Amino acid sequence: MTWSAVQRRALDALCRSIVPAAPSSGALAAAVIARLDDGEARVRSQVSALLVLFDHPVTALLCHGSLRRFSAAAPSVQTERLAAWECSRIPLRRTIFQALRRLIVSTHYADSDAQRAVGYRGPLFRRQPAVPWEGPLEGADPDGAVAATDALLKRAGEAQSWREANARPAGVAIGDDVRRDATITAGVCVVGTGAGGAVVAARLAAAGHDVVILEEGSYLTAADFTEDEASMMPRLYADQGTRATEDLSVTLLQGRAVGGSTTVNWMIMLRTPDWVLDEWTRRHGAVGMSASELAEVFDLVERETHTRVVPDEAHSPNNRIVLDGAKALRWNARSASINAKECVRSGFCGVGCRYGAKQSTLVTYIPRALAAGARLYADAHVERVEIAERGGRAPLKRVRCTISGADGAQRSLTVEAPVVVLAAGAVGTPSILERSGLGGDGVGRYLRLHPTSATIGAYDRTIYGAAGIPLSTMCDEFLRDGDGYGFWMECPPLLPALASVAVPGFGAGHRALMENFPHLGALISLVRDGADREASQGSVHVDRRGRPRVHYRLGARDRATMIRAIGASARLHFAAGAREVTTLHAPPLTLRSSDDVARIGTAQSGPNQLGLFSAHVNGTCRLGSNRATSGCTPDGERHGVPGLYVADGSLLPTAPGVNPQETIMTLATVIARRIADRHRPG
Repeated sequence: MTWSAVQRRALDALCRSIVPAAPSSGALAAAVIARLDDGEARVRSQVSALLVLFDHPVTALLCHGSLRRFSAAAPSVQTERLAAWECSRIPLRRTIFQALRRLIVSTHYADSDAQRAVGYRGPLFRRQPAVPWEGPLEGADPDGAVAATDALLKRAGEAQSWREANARPAGVAIGDDVRRDATITAGVCVVGTGAGGAVVAARLAAAGHDVVILEEGSYLTAADFTEDEASMMPRLYADQGTRATEDLSVTLLQGRAVGGSTTVNWMIMLRTPDWVLDEWTRRHGAVGMSASELAEVFDLVERETHTRVVPDEAHSPNNRIVLDGAKALRWNARSASINAKECVRSGFCGVGCRYGAKQSTLVTYIPRALAAGARLYADAHVERVEIAERGGRAPLKRVRCTISGADGAQRSLTVEAPVVVLAAGAVGTPSILERSGLGGDGVGRYLRLHPTSATIGAYDRTIYGAAGIPLSTMCDEFLRDGDGYGFWMECPPLLPALASVAVPGFGAGHRALMENFPHLGALISLVRDGADREASQGSVHVDRRGRPRVHYRLGARDRATMIRAIGASARLHFAAGAREVTTLHAPPLTLRSSDDVARIGTAQSGPNQLGLFSAHVNGTCRLGSNRATSGCTPDGERHGVPGLYVADGSLLPTAPGVNPQETIMTLATVIARRIADRHRPG
């Protein structure tokens, strides 16, 4: 699109005010425009409209009592106006501010010069390990999670030979391979390649079914993962990393590539708590999913994904905050298990594992499915599922999708199969069902997010959270609080662009925090949401153009739990030696000691007054015996549609209260077994 002089002037002024340390506001504005031009048309259109609105004289008059445009105001006045938008009582103004702030700061800190300026060292495979918590661990268990030698690190640095070693296998077709509209047949069509879809595809292919797998994202291998935030986030995440609720109050981090979110997550593997499984059985009619019945399935999944406990000596300083702080407070905390083999502790799990060490579905279940004869089409956006024949136990279905090539060319691909398994995630799956005219009941309702906030501790010692295993510890002292709807705390990685969005504020204050980057430690607090069990606090529905729209509000009990959780993570920081702690409130709340923690309870925590995000998007097609409040039967079959199944996080009847990767893999195994029992190959 063509950007007007008004839009460019407004964006330049915003860049100058939000990131005053940028060498050139004009260059930063140009980088933002280039990013938008490479992204989705919808986002580009929205931002262009916001720029006109933000810099309009009428907006200035209504909001600030002056006709002077933002771009024409003095720097001090611009700062005052931004602060007023940040703290406005009007939610829409806060939403607009956050949309522009996040776009600008993340673009700036994705730049290599800006990253070096705050002490970021860059990709590991291009240099030697610089701190003790990155690289191999001497004396590590050969069958453990962590590499004992640097052999894999060296191989990953040999670009051409590494690419040859990670060549695309037979059975995988990408957008450029499909030259014309086509219709193919299969026994089973699986939509999605994450923790649910890949597991189902592998198990059904191994059982003799003719399986076709469709994935909206691209097929990338270890050689494609450059450990560069700026280039990898748009390629690996839904909506190029910008997915959020409609009011932007919750950022949603979901994978969009072969492997789904397992390609970009932080590897922690946790079994669903027994008392959560009991609730699923008691309240939702789940059959065969008690703790004792699932024990062997958990065992199987953990073997197949090489799940191992992280040794104590392998933790990064960021993860030690959890262990050391909890020990000082006498809270329960522990080393976690991760799905890794020969992990070199690079810290870049969130942008794909360059080393093939992360045992994501990309390197485990997808290769198993292909070896058993499955066919995989990447770059395939599924529009809808049509019921072609009404008779029979599993009437024929047509899965309509669009295959996109690198040159922008699009082709139509139709897969005809009697059995279809939707595993497109808790945003994608209900959207496909609604576009297919198969919504209703509980489809799209009961969205559960494990809403997450963070606290950032400033330490006198080096933490450097960009290195090491990102997530290797957890504190679950308070998980069972509130009738089983409590919270737990973990440690995230800190890469500059992501950190810049999480760090609250703008201008000089934001810059001061970022300049302390090597000494920042971060903790996240995750709430098991849904304490008001019968209420649907979030939803996913499509608009008139078929595009998903995500809405979410914290319930009163969950909001109270979140406030307690933030306070607990601040206490962990101080117990581990932090000299100050900053929350994600707008404006930022800075605490100097544990005595200040009570201030958290008095701070505003409404939409865009407290930074929230989630990588756990679940529940929008949940299983259940009550059709009015669920999307699928306890066997994972869409109510009233024989042969159409769901096998992803949307199937979870409640928030699981732990990172859901292992839970989804386990439920997908159960669903695959039930499909195999009902539908014979051929």
